[in-house]
Amino acid sequence: MDDLKRSPPRVESQLRHGILEMPEAVYSATGIVVNGRRLKSFVFTTDLAIIRNCDADAVFAVYPFTPQQAISDAIIKGAYVPVFAGVGGGTTKGPRTVGLAKDVESQGAMGVILNAPITNPNLLAVSAAVDIPVIITVVSAATDIAARLEAGASILNVAGGPETPKIVRKIRDEFPDVPIIASGGNDNEKIRITIEAGANAITYTPPTTAELFKGLMAKYREM
Repeated sequence: MDDLKRSPPRVESQLRHGILEMPEAVYSATGIVVNGRRLKSFVFTTDLAIIRNCDADAVFAVYPFTPQQAISDAIIKGAYVPVFAGVGGGTTKGPRTVGLAKDVESQGAMGVILNAPITNPNLLAVSAAVDIPVIITVVSAATDIAARLEAGASILNVAGGPETPKIVRKIRDEFPDVPIIASGGNDNEKIRITIEAGANAITYTPPTTAELFKGLMAKYREM
């Protein structure tokens, strides 16, 4: 019985095997329960082929262009798992972020993500406009977390590069109960360090389709 508990049975179709799996260390996180669903891993991509062929608990759909409803709609409709959609906060701000947040909520997003530069009044306007969690990105230990939470942030997304574990630890010491998602790199050791610092869930940046194809083509050439 103990072996069954440690190793759940796997079921795969004839063709849909070899999916992109999240690093094992992710599963040591507590996760964040959003509307009854426990989320430990967020795949950080807008590539629908990867979204449909990975085992992440949710999608972190943020990209370096102004958010567009057509993109969020396609991802939400195509994903098997919940989608958290970026609605601006940097270049895109003000009333447009509020409108985008309402749009992705109506499309079925589980939450919205705002970039670090957004002002607290703008954050408050977004949080008041939707009935889904608002995630605010934190890139510096100097961020006024209390003000972000007062403005309606439900979850913190720590993306501080190499400083991420340090920022997470500082936040966790000051705010023991705040939900924290954090970037953990792409290897188990870095993810473990980030979780031990206090992250509840991890964003994972997957290889590109070009990188994945490279390995596949190498196998084909050996046949």
